[in-house]
Amino acid sequence: MLASRGEEKMVPLSWYLVFSAALFSLGLFGVLARRNAVAILLGIELMVNAVNVNLVAFWRYLAPTRMGGQVFVVVVFAVAAAEAAVGLALIISFARLGRSVDADQADLLHG
Repeated sequence: MLASRGEEKMVPLSWYLVFSAALFSLGLFGVLARRNAVAILLGIELMVNAVNVNLVAFWRYLAPTRMGGQVFVVVVFAVAAAEAAVGLALIISFARLGRSVDADQADLLHG
């Protein structure tokens, strides 16, 4: 049944939570199953985005008139961007030193 004018039909919170759990699980699988450092970084970014989906969903259902949830998501996006920049810088320096981006060889950077 379609919503009439002025009536907003909301997606249930459980759908957002299931989507977020699936996204987080996919990211966790990417972190645990991959050996490539870039793929591991992408898995971490998927997990951060799953957390952001949860933040926005709970904000929408618990306090839609306040802007605190959206501000918090913007802060998390900024932290994720900084984390990606630092991670890529480490991966590039590792690739220059070791000629590989295999995470099993990451102990070459210390010392």
